[in-house]
Amino acid sequence: MKTALITGITGQDGMYLAEYLLGLGYRVCGVIRGQNNPKRERLEALLPDVELIEADLLDQGSLVSAVSRVAPDEVYNLAAISFVPVSWNQAELTGEITGLGVLRVLEAIRIVEGVSAGTSGSSRGRIRFYQASSSEMFGKVRETPQNERTPFHPRSPYGVAKVYGHYITVNYRESYGMHASSGILFNHESPRRGLEFVTRKITNGVARIKLGKQRELALGNLDARRDWGFAGDYVKAMHLMLQQDEPDDYVVGTGVAHSVREFVEAAFSYVGLDWREHVRIDPRFVRPAEVETLTADPRKAREKLGWEPTTTFEELVRMMVDADLAFEASRHSSP
Repeated sequence: MKTALITGITGQDGMYLAEYLLGLGYRVCGVIRGQNNPKRERLEALLPDVELIEADLLDQGSLVSAVSRVAPDEVYNLAAISFVPVSWNQAELTGEITGLGVLRVLEAIRIVEGVSAGTSGSSRGRIRFYQASSSEMFGKVRETPQNERTPFHPRSPYGVAKVYGHYITVNYRESYGMHASSGILFNHESPRRGLEFVTRKITNGVARIKLGKQRELALGNLDARRDWGFAGDYVKAMHLMLQQDEPDDYVVGTGVAHSVREFVEAAFSYVGLDWREHVRIDPRFVRPAEVETLTADPRKAREKLGWEPTTTFEELVRMMVDADLAFEASRHSSP
């Protein structure tokens, strides 16, 4: 039985990854920050077999203790302040968690395994590390589609912090010979996405409007284009990266971009509504520096990992709308 340690386990990706690894027969341990995490109860109800370990990406000692106690075969670092708009309001904290937090996890692995600079091969340690890099690192894109060699030009504190996390992972791989890989994941969504994210905001808004609980939906830039896929597909790519003989970096996406407007239209039309009668543009939701378009070139992941997405854009939208219709129908809140 392999053991996996996951940071950010209460998030969308953490829960899907834990569920997938448990299905493969793994022992799964999740890092959680204290007893008062509001998502802890949901995680324990959904995945009771996950062992929770208290640690904090701001505290090096707690991470060393967690890695030492769990003795994992694989560590997946998914923790981050991942809602991009918040990163402007909490830029320093974003840098500490989303950026330096990666360094602290890598250091914890290096310390526990006693790895020193210049090691390689079997002497580099047995723990394999996955870093959740992001398509937001590309930002103001230099080419379309984006692949593993496309230069980074991040347009938010979140994107900048992710670039640091990405390159410190490369640095530890090259300096200490660690089996450390990064997945440059493009936008991936699901019914487990937080309500603050635009895709879930749209599908939940559609559900509430269809059920008569609200009348309109306020959004920002409808012209931004993203490569959207299903999170449940993408966590399988994370696992595949750590099964390779050699560590590497991989772009993971569908290769097809859609605008926010297309997502809105698909969600409203699915329930028989005209989005133009319900959507209004609110300048408060427009980013200070917008990322206009992101489109993945996932050929490397397909050729080397054998990974391909299984869920279409239309299926993803319908899945999320159906889940929010059920979610809202079960609640007894007034409009």
